[in-house]
Amino acid sequence: MLLTIETTCDETAAAIIDRDLSVRAARVASQEEVHQRFQGVVPELAARAHLERILPIVGGVFDDANIHPQEDLSAIAVATQPGLPGSLLVGLAAAKALCVALDKPLISIHHVHAHIYACQLAHGVDVFPCVGFVVSGGHTNLYNCRSASDWSYLGGTIDDAVGEAFDKVAVMLGLPYPGGPHLSRLAEAGDDRAYPLPRPMLRDRETLNLSFSGLKTAVRYKIVGTGKQDFAQTQLSEQERSDLAASFQRAAIDCIVAKAELALKQTMRQRLCVGGGVAANQLLRSELTNMGERLGCEVIVAPPELCTDNAVMGAIAWEKFAVSDFSELDIDITPGLLRA
Repeated sequence: MLLTIETTCDETAAAIIDRDLSVRAARVASQEEVHQRFQGVVPELAARAHLERILPIVGGVFDDANIHPQEDLSAIAVATQPGLPGSLLVGLAAAKALCVALDKPLISIHHVHAHIYACQLAHGVDVFPCVGFVVSGGHTNLYNCRSASDWSYLGGTIDDAVGEAFDKVAVMLGLPYPGGPHLSRLAEAGDDRAYPLPRPMLRDRETLNLSFSGLKTAVRYKIVGTGKQDFAQTQLSEQERSDLAASFQRAAIDCIVAKAELALKQTMRQRLCVGGGVAANQLLRSELTNMGERLGCEVIVAPPELCTDNAVMGAIAWEKFAVSDFSELDIDITPGLLRA
């Protein structure tokens, strides 16, 4: 069995996973109430919250799985990249301490790669090779995944991640944090053609990069104009809010689907695997499925419960365990996103 630990952003998570990828136990502690008043994640507060929760979460999965850690664990895995520096350090420090105390090897996990591996957990069979697409609050990245351990970066956002754009537009529309799910619900009553919003880089067939900053700015202009007006002084009707949410959501998803299609064509892969928090969006899941049927390609989207940050997707560590790819205890975090 593996103990996997996830603390890359604002979720404190741990899981016990068997070699056959079955999950013995899993827990996640959310920090929504910590960051809600700021309408976004505050890195220092996130790190402090991880410090408070990491030991109860790890102890909880030991209890839930009813195991003896020193006898039953084969290794301890932890996400070391990418993510918030303080958050990553808490998880890594906990993992190192457990490795020393239990005399177990350490395995480092690439958080973004793990999001794609969540598709394999749900699919039940090997999903590689494939095009991997991570769409979340912090990442919007495409990969050519030749195997579970052989990846190359194809392209991604050059500014905001799509999930960040969802959350920021939700704030503009007066929705609670985290805003993405609330925006999607508001959009259900809207007309996605009501506002002609831009779709940055949609027709650029020379690159697999994306951009969402301009789309986010265009929504702002629709609400308050190009001046210095305050959002609190605007008075959109409920239908206008729904229409704007729907129009934004449609524009963002159009960009994602177009680049996914282009990546499949450029790599000549027959399978697309999608993970990350935004992959829980029902419209996106539907549009990706339609694209796959049109192209004759298989589309696998991680189940909603494995889209947001969790430790179960840390099962990717078994791939490293199989080849004894362990990390030394002096390994450090890598907060920035590696293009690999």
